[in-house]
Amino acid sequence: MSMTSMTAAGLRLLAGGKSIPPAVIWVPGLAVGASLLLPLVYLVVRTFDAGGEVWDLLFRQRVLGILGRTVLLVVTVTGASVILALPLAWLTARTDLPMRRAWVVLSALPLVIPSYVAGFIVVAALGPRGMLQGALDGPFAIDRLPDIHGYAGALLTLTFLSFPYVVLTVRAAMLRIDPAMEESSRGLGHGNWSTFFFVTLPLLRPGIAAGGLLVALYSLSDFGAVSLLRYETFTWAIFVQYESALDRTLGAGLSLSLVALALVVVGVELVSRGRARYYSSSSLASRPPSALHLGRWKWPAVAFCSTIVAISLAAPMSILGYWVARGTKAGEPLNLVWEAVGNSVYVAALAATAAVIAALPVAVLSVRYPGLFSGFLERLSYIGFALPGIAIALALVFFGARYAPLLYQSTGLLLLGYVVLYLSPALGAVRASLLQISPRIEEAARGLGNTPLHAFSSVTLPVARPGLLAGWALVFLLVMKELPATLILSPIGFNTLATSIWSAASEAFFARAALPALLLIVASAIPLTFLMLRERR
Repeated sequence: MSMTSMTAAGLRLLAGGKSIPPAVIWVPGLAVGASLLLPLVYLVVRTFDAGGEVWDLLFRQRVLGILGRTVLLVVTVTGASVILALPLAWLTARTDLPMRRAWVVLSALPLVIPSYVAGFIVVAALGPRGMLQGALDGPFAIDRLPDIHGYAGALLTLTFLSFPYVVLTVRAAMLRIDPAMEESSRGLGHGNWSTFFFVTLPLLRPGIAAGGLLVALYSLSDFGAVSLLRYETFTWAIFVQYESALDRTLGAGLSLSLVALALVVVGVELVSRGRARYYSSSSLASRPPSALHLGRWKWPAVAFCSTIVAISLAAPMSILGYWVARGTKAGEPLNLVWEAVGNSVYVAALAATAAVIAALPVAVLSVRYPGLFSGFLERLSYIGFALPGIAIALALVFFGARYAPLLYQSTGLLLLGYVVLYLSPALGAVRASLLQISPRIEEAARGLGNTPLHAFSSVTLPVARPGLLAGWALVFLLVMKELPATLILSPIGFNTLATSIWSAASEAFFARAALPALLLIVASAIPLTFLMLRERR
């Protein structure tokens, strides 16, 4: 057998025994896979090259204490987010709550608030000499409040930032439930509460698990909030090690430990998902669930939604506005940082474009050529999103300094970090669009004499444009507010809104940080609002 035929047979096996994907698809897909594996491989190699020394350092009592604090924060933030999100999702999906669509958008908007912005808002409002203490000092002579730094502040901040993940996933699951199941339960004499706990809630298990996974990974990877609130987790310890000690070996070891913890979180989610079926066995299309009339509970429900939105969105925006006004009154010049705004929009647009382009071959392989190779690439894409940004950034710094000096301290390395981090959201949107396009459309175009590449670019891509735009907008949003990878990978002198806010907030210059924070939130809210308004229901 010739080498060519052996290669073809191998590609056919990897493609699940179906047609062989053209080189113009699988070669870029292979390059994307190699880029995704690079940070993880380098962290492993770097850690094991150090021998037993690094393991002695990792098993010190202080490192184990950091592990315990990190796990405690992840578990409690996830639990609190689920408790907060379940009633909000139910009210907006299953009831006649006034302005349901508005509450959905408003409850999702806290996602645009970066954790480092929320961290300095909490410190500025509830910390020593903060807004609340100043308001209570005059009339009540309260000159000191309990310290908000530490676990309590981190729990409060991350919960109100991450609960929208659970709201969105659980609400989507609620809208897909066949109402006939709940109606059958009520027909058997079960009340609304009994039906919810024994029928609806088990059906929501995948949605809760998916949202909980996102919250857990977000809490695990957070750097900004825990740093400003002085709660020592793995991310903060890694950054301090990188900035002060410059011990690459220990930094790589801590990063690998954080990676292992992230993989444990993903494994727990897979186990919690279980093997049960969550779909109706009926072949009939399910009808939309009827809205439950709240009656006299309508206004208490509105009050509940208002309270959540006030704490998670209105209060942060008001506090930022207060500090802008206070700084202006005190003679602080308006810190518009237009250069940082331009840099943020520039790298976010480039990263979003690069992520969508990188997602295209992986999505095509997954949808059109399902097999071992495409399945591996698709799952590999989730590594970046599941791993903390600081671990990926540190791995790329180590790699660039040693093996790719031309990339080191360049915008190219920064963009590579963004693509590795956020390829998964882009892939999800692109893949969903391709799944809705019949391959017969491409076959018809090829039957008219077009090459596969021309048929794909002229027929499939225009139809998939909504998914491409959604993926682009989501990655743009995520890159705009990303901090740890930007701090570590950005070239010297390259400031973004994120780094400008962090620099001012970490030195307690709240008035100087407030206006850039407002600009960042407004700029990030535009793509999120676009995504939310595309929802049909």
